[in-house]
Amino acid sequence: MKSDFYAAISQIAAERGIPRESVQDVVEQALISAYRRYLGNNPPPVDVKIELEPNTGRIRVYAEKQVVDEVMDDRFEIDIEDARNVRADVEIGETVYVESTPDDFGRIAAQTAKQVVLQRIKEVERDHIYGEYFDREGEIVTATVQRTAKGNVILEVGRAEAILPQKEQISHDNYRHGQRLKVYLMEARRDDPRGPRLVASRTHKDLIKRLFEMEVPEIYNGTVEIKSIAREPGLRSKVAVHARQEGIDPVGSCVGMRGIRIQNIVNELNGEKIDVVQWGADMRVFIANALSPAQVVEVHLDEGEKTATVVVPDKQLSLAIGKEGQNVRLAAKLVGWRIDIKSASSLLEEERAAAEVREAAASEQMLQEAALSTAKVETRKVRVDSLVTYQGRQYGPLPAEIIGEEVALRAAAQKLNIYFNDKLIASYIIDDEAGESDETDTEA
Repeated sequence: MKSDFYAAISQIAAERGIPRESVQDVVEQALISAYRRYLGNNPPPVDVKIELEPNTGRIRVYAEKQVVDEVMDDRFEIDIEDARNVRADVEIGETVYVESTPDDFGRIAAQTAKQVVLQRIKEVERDHIYGEYFDREGEIVTATVQRTAKGNVILEVGRAEAILPQKEQISHDNYRHGQRLKVYLMEARRDDPRGPRLVASRTHKDLIKRLFEMEVPEIYNGTVEIKSIAREPGLRSKVAVHARQEGIDPVGSCVGMRGIRIQNIVNELNGEKIDVVQWGADMRVFIANALSPAQVVEVHLDEGEKTATVVVPDKQLSLAIGKEGQNVRLAAKLVGWRIDIKSASSLLEEERAAAEVREAAASEQMLQEAALSTAKVETRKVRVDSLVTYQGRQYGPLPAEIIGEEVALRAAAQKLNIYFNDKLIASYIIDDEAGESDETDTEA
């Protein structure tokens, strides 16, 4: 090696854009590998250190050797006398580091370490390039479209490469070579067998959140909070916001003067519609806001089932539901409840129908009570099989404890009511095919 060794290391570091220390570490590791090869096949475990002199570029190899009284293999052993020249207090059986640089080690190193150095430098370069992104998962990065491969879009992010999988692409986006766009860094894989790998997304709902943080200072500094997001990528999103500080309009802050802030986000998403609504602790208010731009008359909640029935004016029904149910579907995702939409007229008709059913049931009840009040009362003894006979038909079974006891029978509206001690204990539908009363019927 010549004295310009360090100059060469510096040049490599500058060309690759990686620290010189990293290149030097790679070279040292490669030279250690070269020395181990020099030791031959299956050498015993030997610790090796490499020293590179900054001024001369000279390589010195220091190998760990065991102190013995008789040397059998000078590659791994050292005589006690020689060892004490290195360390005066050394004893037999201990180990010392001894300079063991082979005479032609420069040539050996050049031949053996070349490929290792090149490979390791590539690895260090790749780690250095990708290193800055490993702690940036969940952030937005600006990328440039390079090419497509098997449906995936390959992006250039600084000096690194990121992949935009097909399932993370917005369907109507047209990715062109050289196009610049913002993507959500979904995953940074350090331990991938193919090397460091960045996975980006254009469909992740947190892309919306990060874009709002970039465009809306109130969200970035925390005075306005994004509570929830519902998104159908490329089509429409709903964002619920809440002001942590009194006097701030959270929706107005997100929209911006003349809508400039929200428009910047829409432009970045190639026209995806975004509804910004105010979050509310009162679920009725929140659900009504979530269905914006539709107007809501009233909201009925079922806390147990987490279901809301929302009444809207007739003219607002299609707007509340949205095209192919999109508006109500996104609102349900935003609030985390199931939402049923009803128009005011349909709800009125349902209530009218329910009232008619209640009235009919009440009228029927009144008729039954009137018929019972005038019905003839007959008595029967409960048979041993727990049955009673009425008009030639058997009814029961009745409770076993009243076998042999008398019960009262009262028939009205095709129903036979059976009483014991003036308490109703059973009711049966009277068989229309019943014949004339038999002898049992006339028993008192």
